[in-house]
Amino acid sequence: MVEMPTIGKRVKMLVAGPAGSTSHEGVVLPGAAQDHITVKLVNGYNVSYPIDMVESIEEISDAVNKIVETKSVEQNHALPKVTIIHTGGTIASKVDYATGAVIARFEPEELLSSVPEILEIANIDAVKLGNMWSDDIRPQHWNKMIEACQSAFNSGSVGVVITHGTDTLHISAAALSFAFAGEGGRPAGRIVFTGSQRSSDRASSDATENLLSAVYWAANGPEVTGGSDAAVTVMHAGSGDGVCAVSPGVSVRKMHSTRRNAFQMVNGERIGEIKISRNELSHSASPRPQSRGITEPTMYDTNIRIAQFMAGPHLHSDLLEAAVNADYSAILIHGTGLGHLPIEDPNGDAPENVKLARFIESATIPIIVGNQCINGPVDLNVYSKGRRQQEIGVLGHGSTSSPEALLAKIHWALSNNKDLSILTENLCGENKSSLKS
Repeated sequence: MVEMPTIGKRVKMLVAGPAGSTSHEGVVLPGAAQDHITVKLVNGYNVSYPIDMVESIEEISDAVNKIVETKSVEQNHALPKVTIIHTGGTIASKVDYATGAVIARFEPEELLSSVPEILEIANIDAVKLGNMWSDDIRPQHWNKMIEACQSAFNSGSVGVVITHGTDTLHISAAALSFAFAGEGGRPAGRIVFTGSQRSSDRASSDATENLLSAVYWAANGPEVTGGSDAAVTVMHAGSGDGVCAVSPGVSVRKMHSTRRNAFQMVNGERIGEIKISRNELSHSASPRPQSRGITEPTMYDTNIRIAQFMAGPHLHSDLLEAAVNADYSAILIHGTGLGHLPIEDPNGDAPENVKLARFIESATIPIIVGNQCINGPVDLNVYSKGRRQQEIGVLGHGSTSSPEALLAKIHWALSNNKDLSILTENLCGENKSSLKS
């Protein structure tokens, strides 16, 4: 039996299998299971084998973790100025070969060094807000992004690119859309969110094209109107390379955990596309509405907390009661179908449904229903149950927002002392009055 190699070493190993011997070369990671050897291959994928299947192992080189020396870069100040606001995520990550985990750790300057083509598109300023996974981002981080964007515009940037983890990228994009356009205005420049589904050390990474396209749109995209383009996302349009989609921050959602084209539209249409060829980038855009006036952004009250629940067999009144007793500001329930909740007991064997309806009717905080189906409207006029929900005070009828955009809109409205009747209004593209079938 061969000896277990040192983690972090680059090795060449020969493995015996049903079809004969197979050779693999890569970097040793912590074993996926006891007495297993796990190696990260050159293409970015991992292979694992029981050690008793390994015929031979040759150590080729020492650990591959090297400190990247960030060299100073020469900027072309004749190009449009774009600020890259770095929050973290897979776009700025690599594998830690000591643990096998993908970690967010790059500095903004390292992004420029790794993708020098950016410097041919814009004069870049880089700001670091953190190295966070997106699931750790909270409303206080939205405020920091808002402030960083406004500071960038005040300093002469025509656009900003926010590098962000993809898992909640669309929520932050919606939050900034309302902050800059909820009052009927628009930001002073383009706000572009981008990230990557696969880390930059993988052969299939989408990081470079997404970042190049985002910077290109921030520098050269159409003037912001504030309609649905107050903040946009730029991510791969398909599974292949060469085209990135520009989508409204209030109408896009991450719909797949791993695909490069994970971001898809909800009840809306893309703003445009960016094509990446060997020699240049170019873009197309949909017709533009009339531009609004530039306004100062609004902020989010970080003391506001919104409890979220999923309608279904396990939604009970004590969950909502706990949220009220814990001083939550509002409750958002992801309703089934057209926005329905389990509030009726036609067979006389589900008293918990009646109890839920009675609690909602007596609730002291707003209770809003969103669409668990993602696409389509919340329409509480179609069935008698929906009309009953309106009678007991459930809000949300007429909304076509994605659940995440609705969440951000509720928080924004409560932060800025808005009546929640605006949930049915279309402030900045989140609530289309007509939908595609």
